[in-house]
Amino acid sequence: MKKIIQAFIVIQPWFIKRFLLQKLLGYKIHPTARVGFSWIFPDHLIMESNSMIGHFNIAIHLNKIHLQNDAKIGRGNWITGFSINKKSKHFIHQPNRTPELIVGEHSAITKNHHFDCTNQIKIGKFTTIAGYQSQLLTHSINIEENRQDSSPIFIGDYCFVSTNVVIIGGACLPSFSVLGAKSLLNKEFKDSHFLYGGVPAKSVKALNPNSKYFTRSEGFVY
Repeated sequence: MKKIIQAFIVIQPWFIKRFLLQKLLGYKIHPTARVGFSWIFPDHLIMESNSMIGHFNIAIHLNKIHLQNDAKIGRGNWITGFSINKKSKHFIHQPNRTPELIVGEHSAITKNHHFDCTNQIKIGKFTTIAGYQSQLLTHSINIEENRQDSSPIFIGDYCFVSTNVVIIGGACLPSFSVLGAKSLLNKEFKDSHFLYGGVPAKSVKALNPNSKYFTRSEGFVY
């Protein structure tokens, strides 16, 4: 019955869909926010002003998605997690785990990416997850402990994440940074205004702090 109700909500015009999402599921959706033809059913959804989720996205098994002002999710993205409300031995050793996606103001996720939000993925403001087919994976098997384990991923402000990258749990891309195409980010970096790239990623070169991308006041780049 739950999936039937969800399917009914998905196919409705937006003004009806927003009403149902708010009244039936308790989602907090600003009047200027919008969700396209997508299956978006986390436990909690917060969409601030002018935020948007495009068509053909799937978001399930998360505790929360929070899109701040003017944040955008394009189309064809798979966003999943492992709810803390699920009765399972998986991750029982991590009671404070937060399966959620937070996207900062004026930031954008383009299309055809995979976000594993078993633990938190937090994206700062004015950041772009660009291109196609990137994977952000917060969980894996801990071979030493022989159990599932997870760690959060943090991407700072004014970052540019290029196409087809892999970012794994525990990784951090500092603010005002670029991650090169097809890179593997597998640890925490701290120095801003650098290009990181390679497998695994390392510091490649310093970037001009006065670059217009790092100083823009609107998220969308024309």
